[in-house]
Amino acid sequence: MNLPIYLHSRWRGKRFNSFNRVLRDRFSARVYKIGLRLDFTCPNRDGKIAVGGCIYCNNASHTAKDYRPRTSVTAQLAQGALALKQRHKAEKFIAYFQSYSNTYDSVAKLAKLYREALDFPGVVGLAIATRPDCLADDILDLLGELAQRTYLWLEVGLESMYDRTLARVNRGHTLRDYIDAVERAKQRQLRICTHLILGFPGESRAEILATPALLNRLGIDGVKLHNLHVIKNTQLEQFYKLGQVPLLSREEYVDLMIDFVERLDPEMVMHRLSGEAQRAITIAPEWSVDKRGVHNAIVKAFAARDAWQGRLFSRNENLQPTGVAWSQGATL
Repeated sequence: MNLPIYLHSRWRGKRFNSFNRVLRDRFSARVYKIGLRLDFTCPNRDGKIAVGGCIYCNNASHTAKDYRPRTSVTAQLAQGALALKQRHKAEKFIAYFQSYSNTYDSVAKLAKLYREALDFPGVVGLAIATRPDCLADDILDLLGELAQRTYLWLEVGLESMYDRTLARVNRGHTLRDYIDAVERAKQRQLRICTHLILGFPGESRAEILATPALLNRLGIDGVKLHNLHVIKNTQLEQFYKLGQVPLLSREEYVDLMIDFVERLDPEMVMHRLSGEAQRAITIAPEWSVDKRGVHNAIVKAFAARDAWQGRLFSRNENLQPTGVAWSQGATL
């Protein structure tokens, strides 16, 4: 079986539904995201539900090197836009509220920040990263209102569909929390991008590959996949140094990721297929910092396997794999 001609044409030769392609088709311009860091926190950091945050998280891994605390949205956008115009000839921008939980504050404060971003010249949309337990109805109402006037993605971190993993990494929420948040967001016609990490210790390949069926059933609009990597100054670093965190090789990750993507609805937008952090703060795996090398390996593996997004997707598939109680949290 070969990649269907209509997908080859629609995806411009790629074997997955690329976010870059979606942006280019929608805006007919070079569109780039500008990552923003504000004075937010997370409920598993500030003591509301836990302390310490996720064991793998160090927000330095997705914070600009020249970031200065208390820098305004406008100033961060100006700095980011200038750099992207010089480096990539960017023409338009998505303001990406990235670090910590970017809906974890009052509606009034959030509205002010989001609207400040939309007022910046060249910004054509918002991407707002958050947790499923930071999406109260009044927050979703605000996002629904904004989505009526701009291109908006709500990026929700699930990371794993297994409650035992979520507890182990100190996420502080459950699969049920995620499903509830998604269902309420969908009632407001919000685009949802789900963040997932592939390669958590204790999760089998079969368990990981059960996740696409959940995303398909919920009608998720986009997915951002990350390989598990170890960052400096995290609890995960301590466990890794004790030999308690086996990591996938590049070949193993690419193979698993393609198996995962083949099971996703081909309409789903792939925002990211792998993750990387700055070399200076990355402990392992070494291959993850080679962004170009990983990208090339992914492209070659898709072609070598004659694989593509949705190849194994079926709208009539069994939506509740044996042993997985989605409504109560997957606790295999």
